[in-house]
Amino acid sequence: MKDRTGKDRNITSNWAKQTQMVRAGSMRSNFDEMSEALFLTSGFAYETAEEAEARFDGRAEGFTYSRQTNPTVAMFEERMALLEGAEVGRATATGMAAMTASLLSCLRAGDHVVGARALFGSCRWLMDELLPRYGIETTVIDGRSLDAWRSAVRPNTKVFFLETPANPTLEIVDLRAVADIAHENDAKLVVDNVFATPVLQRPLELGADVVCYSTTKHIDGQGRCLGGIVLCDKKFDEDYLYPFYRHTGCAMSPFNAWVMLKGMETLGLRVHAMCDGAEIVAAAMAKRVKDVRHPELATFKQRDLAMSQMDRGGTMVVCELSGGREQAFAFLNALELIDISNNLGDSRSIATHPWSTTHKALAEEKRLELGITPGLLRISIGLEDPADLVDDISNALDIAGL
Repeated sequence: MKDRTGKDRNITSNWAKQTQMVRAGSMRSNFDEMSEALFLTSGFAYETAEEAEARFDGRAEGFTYSRQTNPTVAMFEERMALLEGAEVGRATATGMAAMTASLLSCLRAGDHVVGARALFGSCRWLMDELLPRYGIETTVIDGRSLDAWRSAVRPNTKVFFLETPANPTLEIVDLRAVADIAHENDAKLVVDNVFATPVLQRPLELGADVVCYSTTKHIDGQGRCLGGIVLCDKKFDEDYLYPFYRHTGCAMSPFNAWVMLKGMETLGLRVHAMCDGAEIVAAAMAKRVKDVRHPELATFKQRDLAMSQMDRGGTMVVCELSGGREQAFAFLNALELIDISNNLGDSRSIATHPWSTTHKALAEEKRLELGITPGLLRISIGLEDPADLVDDISNALDIAGL
């Protein structure tokens, strides 16, 4: 079977994941370059008018316009699709463009969406603000409760939307069970898989219909470019996603796709090294802070569920300081190695105060409903030596009075 890149999927799909992250989807021009070529072109030429017509109506292979397809972007999409186990990938300009496209492409006025309460702040805004503006009904529930999913279903329910582990609280949702409930009710399950990454969790294998990423995070992995991607089967793409993608212009730029391709070559190595560091940091912090969360800690309430659907516990460590905002800020300001920022998945470790940054746009009562308090901190573990990270955190805890 030939895909958009001209590669034989029967060969590349049999490669190990690490091999796919380095080589899958690659195309070479007549120059036989080793690194993927960067096609900085808005349009493409045709030998004849008949060829142009054939490409536009789908009878001929080839590219037409970079808002729709581009060789560099197509290579990234194919590599991600193979890694995730999807038939199709559509790369977008940002992670939120991916989340928005995955929902708006398949919904219309009168439809209903059930969403887990614990979502990234902007994803929660889609549920609470954007979708209702267009006549799409939404219900937000505690995603950990299977009864809540069942009870929220209506005759017009079309989509279940969730993130697991959730940003920033690390709430875990049972993907297999929720997928079964969605399909029993003819609904699609859309999953934001940013925290887990495709290295540690592959929701399509667990029953999800659509998986979305902010590729800005671990997939780039070095804080360079914005990007997103939606991964799905061919039917969802043909019926919903591609028409929306083509006509609304949410495509990723070729340059950013090239950067993402370079990031993918080391994605598996980086994520596993970051997981190693996160486990060490979480264990050290748990000796001094009462509420420390990481899915591989014995004290993590949803540990068994997390480890049943994830290969490892991930790169994020979350803690809640009893002294609230004042103590959280004292801790952040005392850090000397770890940066204060609102990104994650970077090769550099980053500490974030979600209450005042990533989730600040949500009303206070909604933040509290999500479990986001003024004392909550999210630490994205990078590639520094874990001993240095532990020393930096220990010193900051001393200064913050812990």
